Amino acid sequence: MSFDSYTDCLLRAFQLHSRPADIIKRKKEILDGVAGFHNFMPNSVLFVGFSPALLASTARSITVTEISVDARKFLDNQNIKYTYIPYVELKQHRKEFDVVVALDEYFTFAQSDDDQKNRVAEICSLATEYVITTCKDYKNQEFKDREFSIPALVRGATQNQIYLEFHDYDLHDRNRWTSQIHEITNNQLNSVGPFARRAMFFKQLAKFSHDAGAVGFSVHKNLMYKSLIKKNYEHVISIQFDNNGS
Repeated sequence: MSFDSYTDCLLRAFQLHSRPADIIKRKKEILDGVAGFHNFMPNSVLFVGFSPALLASTARSITVTEISVDARKFLDNQNIKYTYIPYVELKQHRKEFDVVVALDEYFTFAQSDDDQKNRVAEICSLATEYVITTCKDYKNQEFKDREFSIPALVRGATQNQIYLEFHDYDLHDRNRWTSQIHEITNNQLNSVGPFARRAMFFKQLAKFSHDAGAVGFSVHKNLMYKSLIKKNYEHVISIQFDNNGS
């Protein structure tokens, strides 16, 4: 399934959450932290998939891609001004955005190394200043953490929702797996997936980024990202380009 279906789970969790303002505040701290690190506040930002971080953006121009109709309706209801670009049209917008934000381990949603490299090159081609993404430390991942993400409970005003993410690893390629999201609400089960995934290592992402024209690669030790649908922490990474867009 596509990445927008995965981030629709985030949308449903956010809509149910009893304290959405706290979620937005925490995501804003990440965006501001990376902006402060690079000493650059973006005027134009492209968000890949739905994220509460989108609601925290202070950029003058907000663009979205790989985002569902339901998510766009939600943004409309929140009076968020944005432009939608279908994924197939991204190549027409080379170096059009100051910053691209692709959270929730976006670069692990791939079939192969070549697929990952192409995704990195594609996203990097859109940003003039930096890309923000997140990723777990797969090199040092413990075996017990491979099959399941840490389950998350989202408490709403009238009901709770449980999220369980299962990872079915390939028997012949330990870096490849499929993910399935199970949403449990009032004893009703909704399963989303499977999603083809592949481990992305920091040095690998740095190499792919450099090949795509990046001049800097930073793992922000003082910033950590946590999804609404799992309790695992992900490292915040920024990929920097020079100011003339090369």
